[in-house]
Amino acid sequence: MAVFDDDDRPKRKIQHEIGQDLSLISVTELNERIALLREEIARLEADIAKKQSSRASADQFFKK
Repeated sequence: MAVFDDDDRPKRKIQHEIGQDLSLISVTELNERIALLREEIARLEADIAKKQSSRASADQFFKK
């Protein structure tokens, strides 16, 4: 039986479920989840801006 070093084990993907019980989650993991959620918010905001720009261009083109 092989002994695994902690660095060789697959990293567990951080996921966050809205409303999840946070009492068993460490401060480090909470900070990781906050960073993950901030990245997702930035991604969503960038997509909104892209779509609004496309919409504004289409409205200008069709003189809506």
